[in-house]
Amino acid sequence: MRYFITFSYDGSKYNGYQKQPRVKTIQGELEKALKQINSGKAVSLSASGRTDAGVHAYNQHAHFDMEDKMPCSKLRSAINSLIPDDIYVKSICEVPEDFHARFNVKAKEYIYKINMGVYNPIEKDYVYQYNKKLDIAEMERALKYLEGTHDFKSFTKIDEEKDNYERTIIQTSLIRDIKDVNKIIISILGTGFMRYMVRNIVGTLIEVGEGKYKSEDIIDILKAKDRKSAGLCAPACGLYLKDAYY
Repeated sequence: MRYFITFSYDGSKYNGYQKQPRVKTIQGELEKALKQINSGKAVSLSASGRTDAGVHAYNQHAHFDMEDKMPCSKLRSAINSLIPDDIYVKSICEVPEDFHARFNVKAKEYIYKINMGVYNPIEKDYVYQYNKKLDIAEMERALKYLEGTHDFKSFTKIDEEKDNYERTIIQTSLIRDIKDVNKIIISILGTGFMRYMVRNIVGTLIEVGEGKYKSEDIIDILKAKDRKSAGLCAPACGLYLKDAYY
């Protein structure tokens, strides 16, 4: 039986989503719980994608297989009773055997939160404490140059070797938090993302907001296909996987 699971997590105390030896990860905690539920037999979780250390998720998705059928509501309750309270299973449903949580994704949306106001130690793991004013209008203009299908090699991990760096950004936005005008939220919806791609884009946008780049410089950065041509990588703490769409 194949199950499809939707869950959220606070990534601040984890070494990323993907299971790794001798460190605490989101996948590791969930698979440990599933193994216990599955009478000690290992269960492999396949997610829509992985998030790095310190990155959070509102709606991460994954699938897994179990030999014994269990009511979804009972399975959800059982998992939530065994995992740490900074991970939460929101829903579980049965899916066809050929469904794949990663390969069936049509689009993903990430958001990034920045505080331009006074440093807030309570939010330091959840909102990037930039604590200076930025040119929001220029950053918005820069975002629009990223929309469409482009080669995003300039925004990938510097040693990332891929056959194809082309991705499509469907929609972007930059909005002010309605509760605090000093906080901004950058949203990027795309068909797929490479490692550090969103954080490198945000880091470059921040430098646009500082005046180090002009908004139209994004065109030349994309054409350069060179990580060194773009800005710094933004910290993980402000990044959230908002959702993956199927």
